[in-house]
Amino acid sequence: MEGESGDITVTSSNRKCSAVTGSGRKTKDNAADWHNLMLRWERLNDDGFKAATNIVNLRRSQSDRLLVDESSSSSSSSASQQTAAAAELQDECIKLQEVVDKMVAVVTKMERLVTSQRGIRDLEEFQFGPEGRKIPLFHSWSSKQLEESCHFLFAAYSQELQLKRTILQEVAHTATSDLCLVYLSCWLHQPFIPPHSRLTLEALLLETGHRPL
Repeated sequence: MEGESGDITVTSSNRKCSAVTGSGRKTKDNAADWHNLMLRWERLNDDGFKAATNIVNLRRSQSDRLLVDESSSSSSSSASQQTAAAAELQDECIKLQEVVDKMVAVVTKMERLVTSQRGIRDLEEFQFGPEGRKIPLFHSWSSKQLEESCHFLFAAYSQELQLKRTILQEVAHTATSDLCLVYLSCWLHQPFIPPHSRLTLEALLLETGHRPL
């Protein structure tokens, strides 16, 4: 897992060095994948915000240009400018669509991690009974706690994805500048991903040994 400055780095080589095997190995790999996917999401969020901002600015420029053209007699030049602006707007909309498509792929992978962790919990309940194993896989968390942390993260990003899709559909067709600013603010600040989602990830990384205690 390639981390940004201050983050951990987990690669295939140091994964092989660990003595953890079986369910513990899979859970540790899942935690590393969560870290990767959340970093990937943040990069996509930055890219999407740039594209959405460009869309809002282009729409605003188009509106201003229409007001000027109504009082101007140069129809041929204004028509060519409108055509160029429309093409530029379309390009930015395509960029935003591509970002959202990649976000869909990220959330799909997150769902697979939840399914994987649920499978580990089900296996342990089959092996050890409803209460699971008596000795935790790592430090203190049960398989139920590990699964619940993954499900919490997945639920947050799933809800945020729905918001991104709504913004994608609406931002280029919104004439009200105030509403455009609301869309941009929602995209940037991600209201469905609470601050403690990062704490949940850090706790997961601590529990599975990716962070030193």
